[in-house]
Amino acid sequence: MDLNFTPEELAFRAEIRQWVAANLPKDISHKVLNALRLSYDDMQRWHKILGAKGWLAYNWPKQFGGPGWTAVQRHLFEEECALAGSPRIMPFGPVMVAPVIMAFGTPEQQQKFLPGIASGEVWWSQGYSEPGSGSDLASLKTRAIKDGDKYIVNGQKTWTTMGQYGEWIFCLVRTSTEGKPQTGISFLLIDMKSPGITVRPIITMDGEHEVNEVWFDNVEVPANNLIGEENKGWTYAKFLLSHERTGIADVNRAKRELERVKRIARAEGVYDDARFRDQVAALEVDIVALEMMVLRVLSAEKSGGQSLDVAGLLKIRGSEIQQRYAELMMLAAGPSALPFRHEAMEAGWHGDFEGAAECAPLGGTYFNMRKTTIYGGSNEVQRNIVSQTLLGA
Repeated sequence: MDLNFTPEELAFRAEIRQWVAANLPKDISHKVLNALRLSYDDMQRWHKILGAKGWLAYNWPKQFGGPGWTAVQRHLFEEECALAGSPRIMPFGPVMVAPVIMAFGTPEQQQKFLPGIASGEVWWSQGYSEPGSGSDLASLKTRAIKDGDKYIVNGQKTWTTMGQYGEWIFCLVRTSTEGKPQTGISFLLIDMKSPGITVRPIITMDGEHEVNEVWFDNVEVPANNLIGEENKGWTYAKFLLSHERTGIADVNRAKRELERVKRIARAEGVYDDARFRDQVAALEVDIVALEMMVLRVLSAEKSGGQSLDVAGLLKIRGSEIQQRYAELMMLAAGPSALPFRHEAMEAGWHGDFEGAAECAPLGGTYFNMRKTTIYGGSNEVQRNIVSQTLLGA
């Protein structure tokens, strides 16, 4: 296993770094690097810049309009974007549903949906979780009843991230109650403008509107929006979740945020505290170990070997690291991490105490990060999966 990058890969990294430096809007990178609120327009502006270059679909093969990069090139692209302060690509379209459409969709579905995802023109949402059906996703109850050439959908989805902007939503729906719960689930693509869909905001404790409830009341969905076969949606969902869980690891953002931990600690005068430095050092070691795990998978893929099935393991470690750096930032900031008024921050007011510009959002960030070990499959469940698939337990 060779974890060193080749001269060609290093040249590719330099090309990406130069392009991102020239094309990432400075006002957007400033917000990302200082944890200020990103608007929908900020995210879409970056999506469309990448889309125009053909890089929003950076993980797609050439046959579907992507650049056809290797796994290592994709990793380098993600790293350079993260370190430069670019917004994280909203994964629901290009990273999650697009591979499902490529693998299991019809040619007509591919022609209809993929171009809008690749260009950044169409915003997608995910309809998986329901009240009472989160980690136990197979217990979902949203029903889709076939009626001629359409399905009639009734039910509720929850924790729909950025669903207030969604133009399309991919949903798991129950089309059969026979047999095991997993065998009666189908995968539907639904136009969010369809009559009968209601999106209700869930305001989190930091005052943000990030997640939503989505209600379906006799929503008519064309039958040709079914992906693959009816009652085979659980197979497609597992395929999608493997992409989501690998992305949750997000080692490149962790490397960027580690440097922010250090900046905050220096600004607040706690960086010289030996006990705090011990915690920072332990976090840095774990981030390096996570990166080595990612590179190990990439090396196996590059050499044509069978890469380990470690999506769940990457998700476990990556999500825990995100919680730890958020906690260390808040601890370093002390009272400066208290909640703040977004309007005042965005107007340029940072309080009367030194370091506030670095620290003010951190209380909300800490609480928001508590979700990372739950979404994409709770870590308790993932540990069971890892033990079964990797250890044979």
